[in-house]
Order: sequence, then C-alpha cells, then structure tokens
Amino acid sequence: MNIGTVALRGVVGPFFVGHGTQKLFGWFGGHGIEGTGGFFEQLGLRPGKRNAIAAGIAEAGGGALLTLGAFTPLAATAVASTMVTAIRTVHFENGPWVTENGYEYNAVLIAALATLVEHGPGSPSVDAKLFPSWHGRGWAAASLGAAIAGSYLVTKLSEPAPEAAAAGDATAASANGSGTLTPAEAGQEA
Repeated sequence: MNIGTVALRGVVGPFFVGHGTQKLFGWFGGHGIEGTGGFFEQLGLRPGKRNAIAAGIAEAGGGALLTLGAFTPLAATAVASTMVTAIRTVHFENGPWVTENGYEYNAVLIAALATLVEHGPGSPSVDAKLFPSWHGRGWAAASLGAAIAGSYLVTKLSEPAPEAAAAGDATAASANGSGTLTPAEAGQEA
C-alpha cells in the first residue's frame, strides 16, 4: 500500500466531490446551479449556468475518479482546470495569501494533483491494476498543460462581445436578489 498517495487521494478526491456538488446541487452549504451560475455571470463566465454545471461536473467527477485512483491524469486535469480558472478569475488579483482571498490554496491543490499524476495513484487503485504506466513526468506535464489550456479555452469562449459585456455589467449592477452571490459569498464559492 502506498500510504502517501492513498492519503492524498482520500483527502483531495472526496473534498472535490463535495466542492462540485456544492455547485451542482447546493449540498454542503453550496449555492447550487442558480447561485453559482449568477456568480459566474458576474465573473464574465457566460452563460453562467452552463459554466457552473461544467465546473461542478469537473470537480465532482474528477474528485470521484481521484478517490478511486482511476484515470488519474484525466481526473487531475479536470480538477486542476477549475483551480486554474478560479485563480485567473477570482484570486490572482488578491495576491497569494488565502487570508486575503488569494490563490495559495488553489496553487497547492494544483501542485498536489501534478505530483499525484507524476507518481501515480499508488496501490490500491484502479490505475495500478489496469493502467500501471499512466504516470510519470510526461503525464504530469501534459495534465498540467491541458488544465491551463482548458481554463483559457473555457474563459475565452465565455467572453461576451464588447457590446454584450457592457449590457451584462449593467444587468449585474441592477440585479437585486436575482440568485447572484454577494462579494463575500463569491470568495467562498470560487
């Protein structure tokens, strides 16, 4: 048994299942599709509901696969891409420290995921049994690169046309109680 990798999977995987289900179903104090979608709209990730569903599936599904040690490079890529997007859209401008709503937590998770892909999920795991060669430096680099590229692709596809952005900003400014998150809730959601 590989204690370190199994412990990493046993912590990171289930927490991402929870993080994803907060977005999808409002479980564990989450805001569900409506609230998360409204917050994503405020970030410019449009349409917000579609992006909330995609992020929720990536986190919950990726977390479940990580827990099982199944398709680890794909699972890590899905989860890391949501963390890269969170850094880019919410946390980066606040600096590194989580106490200031910064990106340290997200960066640590991305590094942990890259390490897991490089070293493999350990045993017992689905990958150790069925895909024992799906780990290493190349896999880790590809996973990390795909997570970064995926984040940029999703946010680029979400960028509204300049005239639509101006209309969206005006709508967001006038939306009282429309399912969008407050700035305090926004830091928790991302």
